[in-house]
Amino acid sequence: MIAAGNSHVAILCNELAGAGQAVSVAGLLDGWLHQQHIRHTVFIGSWPDQLTGFTDVFLAGGDGTVNYFVNKYPGIKIPIVIFKGGTGNDFHWLLYGDTGTREQFDKMLKTDPRPVDLGQCNDRFFVNGVGAGFEGVVARALQAKKKLPGKTSYMLTIIKKIVTYRSPAFVIYTAERVITGKKLLVDVSNGRRAGGGFHVAPAARADDGQLDLVIAAAMSPLKRLIYLPAIEKGKHLHLPFIHYQPVTSVKIDCSVPIPFHLDGEYDEAMRLDIRIHPGALNIRF
Repeated sequence: MIAAGNSHVAILCNELAGAGQAVSVAGLLDGWLHQQHIRHTVFIGSWPDQLTGFTDVFLAGGDGTVNYFVNKYPGIKIPIVIFKGGTGNDFHWLLYGDTGTREQFDKMLKTDPRPVDLGQCNDRFFVNGVGAGFEGVVARALQAKKKLPGKTSYMLTIIKKIVTYRSPAFVIYTAERVITGKKLLVDVSNGRRAGGGFHVAPAARADDGQLDLVIAAAMSPLKRLIYLPAIEKGKHLHLPFIHYQPVTSVKIDCSVPIPFHLDGEYDEAMRLDIRIHPGALNIRF
């Protein structure tokens, strides 16, 4: 429980998230905590190196903000609440659904934290997922661009890239098998949704100690367009060109640099070494 007298909340805000939406959310949280006489400190833009002395963290931003947080404060055990302030907000949706900000605030004051899994890819952490191949190319194209709310920016970029993309050959190692060949995408998810509303891993849970591996085989541009709505709605796991498998670790190799994203943040590497850290975060939801 978060209450006056025994709590000190750090409000961490990404001033760039959601074209200023996160700043507005942080302002609301500031005012509501004042009304509740709950001690708190607001950090916009510049965050402290350590969170010593704080009992709780309120994050205002999107998936990129949460990704920055878990990498800036590795091993943090302070209870966290994530408030929607970005464009995609996929991990927020997984935990809180379509709950409004005020309703979420009131509920979280009385909600105990629960363990949530944390993923790691090479030397970086993630909360929602890793998308390699086509998803990485889309993330690269969206770098430094102002994103429209929801999945609009992602959908427009997907349509631009889906015809010209060339699927590279991957070697994918899990504990049970080795998967080879040209793949459209290789997705390793902790959450169910990515890109502001694409249900790439519809069976995933963030507290089951597993990651969901979803692989789509290479296919023609026409088939990509035909099956895009099924992937968007999460109706694709049964399709013959999809490989789906729960994993606790997976390695992805390629002969060329792999374009990929971590929670929407673009990067590239020759190999991705991905694993799960069960229950590593304490989140109120």
